[in-house]
Amino acid sequence: MMKKIVFLGCGSMGEAILSGMLAAGTLPSAVTVTVRRPERAHELATRHGVTALASNEEPGANAEAVAGASVVILGVKPVGIIDLCREIADALPGDAVVVSVAAAVSLAQMEAALHPGQPVVRSMPNTPLKVGRGVVALSAGTAADEHHLAAAHEIFDGSGVVLDVPEDQQNAVSAISGSGPAYAFYLAEAMAAAAEGFGLSPQIAQILARETVAGAGIMLAEPGANATELRRAVTSPNGTTEQAIASFDRDGLPAIIETGAQAAAARAAQITAELAAPN
Repeated sequence: MMKKIVFLGCGSMGEAILSGMLAAGTLPSAVTVTVRRPERAHELATRHGVTALASNEEPGANAEAVAGASVVILGVKPVGIIDLCREIADALPGDAVVVSVAAAVSLAQMEAALHPGQPVVRSMPNTPLKVGRGVVALSAGTAADEHHLAAAHEIFDGSGVVLDVPEDQQNAVSAISGSGPAYAFYLAEAMAAAAEGFGLSPQIAQILARETVAGAGIMLAEPGANATELRRAVTSPNGTTEQAIASFDRDGLPAIIETGAQAAAARAAQITAELAAPN
């Protein structure tokens, strides 16, 4: 059971995780958050009742925060993860599990920056975490056992679906669920543009596209829902929807989506290599 959880960096994703744990009742009584600006620290302390430190005022805030921690969440940008690991390495309890929410930073890179044997878990959450509909993929490091992985699950369980995957599948996860919300928003943009092309007002076009994509998402979230079956249910033979789907197939829309996902995964691998390159 977690005695103390620490968020090192708490932007929108970190705050979404924090809010999810609060809603699920899984947040321990001892919670410390570090951010750069004192204004943000005050905001988080007031809103969530946590201890919040500002590193701009307290240069040693990160090392101070992790003392006695059970779980430490690394919520800074990928480019800052390794330096942060080095900064806190000496202050971390040996059994504290370090959970990264940064894309592209490998377990090996984090483990090399921490003391040998430090448990590390790599996660890939997505932005619907903010509304309790996220999906999170977890990969355990060499020193992380089932108890450490269970602690990582507990962090995210209140905000969405949590899956365990081998680390070599993390870039694929990033390309589908990590970037995926942007694909859905892109679809809504295209639908709204098509609606305007029919002469509908921009306001009505936006409402039609937004509510249709959101409503379809809710249907997909129903237990046992299957995208193929749902699509077939609204695609009547010789009907209007069938003509649209046939047009999408002729234009190669599935292949376009696959190519885009492959490009996203390739970029994630490239970022990992860039972060590993010596300065």
